Amino acid sequence: MAALYTFDIVSTLDGFGSYNSDGDWGGFWGKQGPEFLAHRLAQYREDQRMVLGATTFREFVEMLGTGGPLSAELDPLNDRMRNLPTTVVSTTLDGTLGWPDATIVSGDAVDVVARLKKESDVPLRSHGSLSMNRALMAAGLVDRVQLTIFPVISGRTGIDPVFQGAADFDLELIEARTLDGATQELIYRPTLH
Repeated sequence: MAALYTFDIVSTLDGFGSYNSDGDWGGFWGKQGPEFLAHRLAQYREDQRMVLGATTFREFVEMLGTGGPLSAELDPLNDRMRNLPTTVVSTTLDGTLGWPDATIVSGDAVDVVARLKKESDVPLRSHGSLSMNRALMAAGLVDRVQLTIFPVISGRTGIDPVFQGAADFDLELIEARTLDGATQELIYRPTLH
């Protein structure tokens, strides 16, 4: 049986995955509440393997690494993310940049993830890595899209439109919840349209 692959993404209501340097939002646009953080920590405590593209991996090392602004020493969720087994799909990295339990795999993400899905004994989760996950969705390798929508619109400062350039998909809603009375978590099963 193939391992379940979840594309886990956070977004603004208008579909941006992050904001530019003119934005003064802070992590999770400053809207993370205790219910959201506890829920996320519970999700990341489960046995799983992270799968990241090189750009997101470098950003994680910078933000979550020792001394980073969201350093694992300061936050149990970031600590757990940093310490999960992680596969990084990259043709440019030649080392793990000090990330514990990371493996760099060179090659096409579609081939790498197809092999991981066959071989992994635990579910696979990718946080961010937008272009990689859009390609994986088009190849039919994404089993779940977990979209967490924060109650903000960042039309002026938003960058990284989550699904810009993606193929067309039908989405079957599997789960929906509201966290802290304002943040929506929606989990879908995608099917290429």
